[in-house]
Amino acid sequence: MSGRPAVFLDRDGVLNQSLIGADGVPRPPAGLAQFALVDGAAEACCRLGALGLLRIVVTNQPDVARGTQRREVVEAIHQRLRESVSVDDIRICYHDDDDLCDCRKPKPGLLLSAANDWGIDLAASFMIGDRWRDIEAGQRAGCTTILIDTRTTQPLAIEPTVRVESLSSAVSWISERVARATGAAR
Repeated sequence: MSGRPAVFLDRDGVLNQSLIGADGVPRPPAGLAQFALVDGAAEACCRLGALGLLRIVVTNQPDVARGTQRREVVEAIHQRLRESVSVDDIRICYHDDDDLCDCRKPKPGLLLSAANDWGIDLAASFMIGDRWRDIEAGQRAGCTTILIDTRTTQPLAIEPTVRVESLSSAVSWISERVARATGAAR
């Protein structure tokens, strides 16, 4: 497939800070008061745009289906995210695992629908995430996968293309790959 390359970005733990629960599991912000970008997120998204890459946020928000979060709160967080960082689209799965939808990561539905709508070349695209669900969704869609490996990263059954320690490092790695691909195409 030919088309534009994109970077798919998970939201919580990649663009904004996750909150760590008492059980050690990362959680999304409960509201705007808890919403905070990760260091360098705005600059990273600008750098990705300067590379000619679409920036598509793909996020699972199952707390809506579970009744522990309201959809309008998630939408308010996304509005704040759009005001804070340069992204082209935000794709959300509001389902839980029991809903058996096609959009909940690790299924690739969010990536595939964005690819269809935006004319994205998935083989030339990247998925940046901090959890196994992100990596598996990216691989199932045919993308290069980048894991932001943190102290809360759970074990993976599959390996990403590369592990990095921050969003900024992920963008630097992508920049090098794009430069090599562009140089080879000349």
